[in-house]
Amino acid sequence: MLFGLVAIRLIPALFAQGEAGQSAAGIGLLGAPAQVNYPAPKLELIDLQGDPVSLSDYKGQVVLVNNWATWCPPCEAEMPELQSYYQNHQQQNFTVIAIEAGDPLPEIVAFVERYTLTFPVWQDPRLKAVAAFRYSGLPSSYVINENGDVRLVWTGPIRYDMLEKYVTPLLED
Repeated sequence: MLFGLVAIRLIPALFAQGEAGQSAAGIGLLGAPAQVNYPAPKLELIDLQGDPVSLSDYKGQVVLVNNWATWCPPCEAEMPELQSYYQNHQQQNFTVIAIEAGDPLPEIVAFVERYTLTFPVWQDPRLKAVAAFRYSGLPSSYVINENGDVRLVWTGPIRYDMLEKYVTPLLED
């Protein structure tokens, strides 16, 4: 009985909403990102051509890093939104880097072709990005400002209107 009373008191605290829809744990809910400020991790992977790539190569740009997988329905649902936002804002020193979490290269390439993705897509066979950003849920997205600091964190799929509301102001600074 005591456990039940403690659980009843803790459950509302776990789901309490703060500013911008952040949970008590600081993870963005209801489409709004968590607003954070910490250095982006050092991350080196390979692109779809097998060439080495590094997150540090994008310093000076606003970058949305998206951890995803080909088998993930919410990841699939957000890809057209990410592609559309990228197409409309790439001339503003902005890019999306989609980091695929562990699927074989032919599956990744087929997915990229099916959705006509034009932003960089990186392979992550050892799940380095998931470990570097310290969140294993998919999809998850991290917006890094031009100084190399993570400023926004989303868990779950992102909608275009949320990108306009939260990312576009970073492009205009």
